Amino acid sequence: MKTLLPIGPIQADSHGVHRELPGGARLSVDILEPALARVRLRPKGGYREPRTWAIAPQAGQDVPWHGRNRDDRSGFSCPQAQVTHTEGKVTLRTEAMSVAMGADTLALRWTDAQSRSMLEDRASGAYMASRRLGAVRHYLQREPGDRYYGLGDKTGPLNLHGRRLRTLAMDALGYDPRSGDPLYKHWPFVLSRSSTGAWCGIYYDTLAPCTFDLGCEHDNYHGLYRHVEIDDGDLDYYVIAGVSPADVIASFTRLIGGTRLPPRWSLGYAQTAMGLADAPDAQQQLDSFISRIEQQGIPCSAFHYGSGYSSRGKRRYVFTWNNDKFPDPKTLNARFHAAGMQVVANIKPCLLDDHPAYPQLAQQGGFIHDMQGKQPVLEPFWDGMGAHLDFTHPQTIAWWQQQLRQQVLDYGIDVGWNDNNEYAILDDDAQCDGFGTPMPMHRARPLHGLLMTRASVEAQQQHAPGEPVYSVSRAGPPGIQRYAQTWSGDNTTSWESLRWNIRTGLQMSLSGLFNVGHDVGGFAGPSPEPELFLRWVQACCLNPRMVMNSWKADGTNNVPWLHPEVTEHVAAAIRLRYTLMPYLWSLFERASSHHEPIIRPTFYDFPDDEECFADCDDFMLGADLLVAPVVERGAVSRSVYLPAGPAAWYDFSSGARLQAGQRHTVPAPLSSLPLFARAGARIALAAAAEGKVARHDDPIVEVRQFGP
Repeated sequence: MKTLLPIGPIQADSHGVHRELPGGARLSVDILEPALARVRLRPKGGYREPRTWAIAPQAGQDVPWHGRNRDDRSGFSCPQAQVTHTEGKVTLRTEAMSVAMGADTLALRWTDAQSRSMLEDRASGAYMASRRLGAVRHYLQREPGDRYYGLGDKTGPLNLHGRRLRTLAMDALGYDPRSGDPLYKHWPFVLSRSSTGAWCGIYYDTLAPCTFDLGCEHDNYHGLYRHVEIDDGDLDYYVIAGVSPADVIASFTRLIGGTRLPPRWSLGYAQTAMGLADAPDAQQQLDSFISRIEQQGIPCSAFHYGSGYSSRGKRRYVFTWNNDKFPDPKTLNARFHAAGMQVVANIKPCLLDDHPAYPQLAQQGGFIHDMQGKQPVLEPFWDGMGAHLDFTHPQTIAWWQQQLRQQVLDYGIDVGWNDNNEYAILDDDAQCDGFGTPMPMHRARPLHGLLMTRASVEAQQQHAPGEPVYSVSRAGPPGIQRYAQTWSGDNTTSWESLRWNIRTGLQMSLSGLFNVGHDVGGFAGPSPEPELFLRWVQACCLNPRMVMNSWKADGTNNVPWLHPEVTEHVAAAIRLRYTLMPYLWSLFERASSHHEPIIRPTFYDFPDDEECFADCDDFMLGADLLVAPVVERGAVSRSVYLPAGPAAWYDFSSGARLQAGQRHTVPAPLSSLPLFARAGARIALAAAAEGKVARHDDPIVEVRQFGP
């Protein structure tokens, strides 16, 4: 690694600062908005990847399929900043922040409107590059009191200070819920609260793998620092200032194109289980599920087909049907619809080498291929070897969309669930078409999850013009929220997973991923015991996504009646979701229009209450409700801190008034999810017609006022 040093004087005007570097490279700082700036290192020969698929600042306008020019400024106001020259140092100041560059180094110092330090480059060397590895590093000063959040689907405590983490999507089945890393997302965004109390965000716009060291590494000669290493990619980052975490998250989410507002039915409870679609008599099993859910009177808005509809043995063949297991899928799907359930089907971007469409796509160059003979790169996939589809190849996109329409949507299925799309291809020689400009896969892996999901969404739009479109994707980079809902992936059944998955969902929310959830009851591992199963349902019944999913070696499935002794309480938790549907829907609307997380840690709404930064199991559902799940075996009460700020808090069930800014021990019997409303909240409640099962579109029957 070589430290980059400037040559020549600082070049500055009211729009930015520029420094020339040895070898013809240049470091530039550009003011894009009063609270948004961009820093880019441009090598003499140009960027390694001159396009971006993340940056979409113009409301309602998507990035072109082939990408946006990295230096395109459309959608930004690019205001003039005040320029000050002092003893060789240059400072640019807007109404929201300032950035200063010294005369002799490349170190930048960022302060907020109150002159509090937000970010400061390491004085002993901030920017480094390796000719041998192609890697670049960015070093920042660090203070012991700094707090770091974000990076997508990260495990463990919310404050990431002291950890080393990677943004590299992997198929992480059975990951450790407290320390496992990386998981499924590539999300190089860090939300910071400095020791001075200033909030800011930093987003590295790269698809290359990144390693974030947030205080794990120490070197005596450099003091306290943190850094990011980008593996053979471009150093191109955005700095976002904000008075609060809400400001920073909203600005970042707006930068990457906002959040799709899904159809309202997608907010309902949904069921899936691999064991059902994998069964030899799968159609009969699913038919029985419909009958059972109707008999139990449990509201269910959707059924998600696992990939078993396309399986032969353990192998999965996307866009095919196993008619031995599903002799009449169209009739089955019609029955789901008649029972009030939409249908979602699992689809995968990899074709096994004995897939019937494999020869055709190989001939068309439709797969990720090597650099020499353009042969498909084969990787282990579902008990065989498979080649991943190239979603930067227009013919592949067209084939995918045609197959999705013919083999899925025309069968009466409403939505494609984009799964196994991490593109964990490790072959250094692998590359993709890049819409005519080839890209090595180590700089394009996350892009394919994004474009796969976009292809699915656009096919659904063409199939049902005018209807709101919804999709699901397990993997992807910033931008995936423009198309899809996501979740924490293939978790494992345990009390540990229940507890730590709550943090992972909140971490995604702090990262600009708002439509999130978890596999209720645990996907892999043992079947959940009755108490754990119920507490998991309660903990997730007020998440943005509520899907019960499982794949158990003993053949059991996580379904509401898994344990008859708690079925009544499981059903009650699901019904609570439908009772609160008008409130939940209003939060989805705000997520789309105001870029607000639906679930968030209490410090999001109460950043001036230091107690809210303590690690805990609680979360806010919008601005008015605090959810306090029970995550300990045998607990029938729990301690909960109710933040200072409101005049008081109220128990949602009993109406009891509780003092704000204090810790309370509240009852939590097995039948109860502790839930609290802030004073002044008005919560709209829905109810089904008498004798009917609750639905996502039931009318509002009451607006409950909590306190004066």
